[in-house]
Amino acid sequence: MSLQALFDRQAEACSRLGSPFMARMLRICGARLAPGHPVSDRLLQWPGDATAYGDAIALRFAGGLHALVLMGRDDGLIAAYPPNDTSDGTLWAAIRAAMDAHTDHLMHWLDSAPQTNEVRRSAAMISAAHILAARCPGLPLCLSELGASAGLNLFFDRFALSLPDGTTRGAPQPVLTLSPDWSGPLPPKAPFTVAERRGVDLNPLNPTEPNDVLRLRSYTWPDQPERMQRLEAALSIADPVVEKGDAAEWLARRLATPMPGRLHLIYHTIAWQYFPPATDAACRDALATAGAKATPEAPIAHLWVEAEGTAPNARIRLTLWTGEAEPDIMDLGSMNPHGITLKATDAMKGRPR
Repeated sequence: MSLQALFDRQAEACSRLGSPFMARMLRICGARLAPGHPVSDRLLQWPGDATAYGDAIALRFAGGLHALVLMGRDDGLIAAYPPNDTSDGTLWAAIRAAMDAHTDHLMHWLDSAPQTNEVRRSAAMISAAHILAARCPGLPLCLSELGASAGLNLFFDRFALSLPDGTTRGAPQPVLTLSPDWSGPLPPKAPFTVAERRGVDLNPLNPTEPNDVLRLRSYTWPDQPERMQRLEAALSIADPVVEKGDAAEWLARRLATPMPGRLHLIYHTIAWQYFPPATDAACRDALATAGAKATPEAPIAHLWVEAEGTAPNARIRLTLWTGEAEPDIMDLGSMNPHGITLKATDAMKGRPR
């Protein structure tokens, strides 16, 4: 795939996710990036999977530019970025000048994969927690997140979920309230508590470390200030709870010891697609092995929020092991990758099996 086609495809995705600026900026760059500059040469000669399903180089490049704006390091870019409105020519001139002035910065930004830690995805975790509380009343949750980035979605119990009937789920005094465009049945009103929370990531970000916070902000798109507000609210209460490591090895350790008196919820959102085949297989084996040992006093649940095939939205699937012969697999619906929309099925009601 050509660089222009790759940038155009990412632009289409950004447009669907409500960012016209990102869509325009990426199309401009895709059409005008040319050989002869270290940054463009690296993009043009990328050795791996450069697409959004692999190394996502278009978003890496865009994140590096946005970081310069957020740091106040490039007046030309600042003048060309939202909330300012400029012509395509002026925007490209600012980007091209930034490539010359900040080559080392942009090359560094291309080294690492994007990390957004989109907190709107917590709508799925809040819903699943209420379902699990209805199914296994009285058991506090132990949380384990795979591909957790900075761990912001490990604090979903501090968020609220606003629903179309005027009610909410989640925290009674939330630090932020999520309001997805919800269709379908609503999750039950069953209170839950979190006893412990941990996560794992190959490159975890520390929500209290300024450089890591800058990285999170840089991948929050410039024309979506409401996303930045949600990020800031989540950062205000987050602690470092994510360990560095391979998801499969970490999960096997987490599942090795039963947790009597707790419900262990393992989850991940738009992360599994990046797991190598060996990690995928090892995680599935660890879940199946632990699930087979689950009991009513120490149940295990697995929440899957992942894109499947070419579907534009992520599937939401909750599996619960309680010691019965077969696990209960609940297809809860689907969610936009940024949590903008959520379409629930009847399983969202959380009725007893």
